[in-house]
Amino acid sequence: MTKGPFRADHVGSLLRPEELKRARLEAQKGAISREKLREIEDRCIADAARLQESAGMNSITDGEFRRAMWHTDFLLGFDGVEATHSQYAAKFHGQGGATAETRSMLVVKDKFKRAKPIMVDHFKYLKSVAKKTPKFCMPAATYLHMRGGRKVVDEKAYPDMAEFWADVATGYRAEIADLAAAGATYIQIDDVSFANLCDKDIRKQVANDGEDPEKLPEFYGKIINTLIAGRPADMTVTLHTCRGNHESMWMASGGYDLVAEAVFNTIDVDGFFLEFDDERSGGFAPLRYVPKGKKVVLGLVSSKVAELESKDTLKRRIDEAAKFLPLEQLCLSPQCGFASTAGGNKITEDIEKRKLALIVETAAEVWGAA
Repeated sequence: MTKGPFRADHVGSLLRPEELKRARLEAQKGAISREKLREIEDRCIADAARLQESAGMNSITDGEFRRAMWHTDFLLGFDGVEATHSQYAAKFHGQGGATAETRSMLVVKDKFKRAKPIMVDHFKYLKSVAKKTPKFCMPAATYLHMRGGRKVVDEKAYPDMAEFWADVATGYRAEIADLAAAGATYIQIDDVSFANLCDKDIRKQVANDGEDPEKLPEFYGKIINTLIAGRPADMTVTLHTCRGNHESMWMASGGYDLVAEAVFNTIDVDGFFLEFDDERSGGFAPLRYVPKGKKVVLGLVSSKVAELESKDTLKRRIDEAAKFLPLEQLCLSPQCGFASTAGGNKITEDIEKRKLALIVETAAEVWGAA
């Protein structure tokens, strides 16, 4: 395959090297300059590109090394968006009964506006060091709204929500246009709302916030279409759905059955990255709603646990998925990134590389090429 999504692909974020973690802490304390931090980030990103290429990957990301979290850094780049550091009802769960909360609540206090490029410079540097296709990952603004509904958008700033969504679309399209001008041909939209809306408890919370969980999948799908409208014909856009990914913990459970028809038949993307790593993800039957011509990247390899999956198990599960969607429309990836937050999941960089290589090797044996 010459363009994404590739038979062997990955979601984007990578474990931050210890040097980078230390440098970020020192920069926060004022012990080193922002310029010095950027120099270290550049070097670590170049190394990350080589790691992905040595594993055989054709899509190369910057590992999100310049971000503290997968979504907040990007969304806070827009005027009008603020971090409140208050806790939303959703919590993270992990193996052995582990739980956690993250204080990443965002609100819209003023007009949503892209006053300047947000992460175009991130992409430009990635492109300069990547020998294969550079992929840029950006969060969908829909998740900002889902964590609280109408109350996260100030009514004085936006008495009419249609105006808010129009401003969001304008900002995203401007960023995508600049990314395209910088040479971007592969963009991944990261979204948590669709997978979260498969969880019965989160659906209750959404209803308590005054939104209708039955209508949101199609509504959010249409919003995402407005964000990517007008993209260049040669630009691949995919959507990754996530059930939460923070230090090997997760937020949501539930198969895609409740959202599949609306998501797959509404959203105008070239492919979907879907989590299918364990029983929380449900079965493959919802894939029957995927239209012809769109790819599904099966997230069968866990980015949360250190155990290395077997090729035989991966091949068996690919065969199971192919009962509902032709093999030609399928690809393989980890179920999520390895470090959606700076702390990263509880695995080692060696395991991370071995999992990426496993995906490449399995894809080559199943499809003949990665």
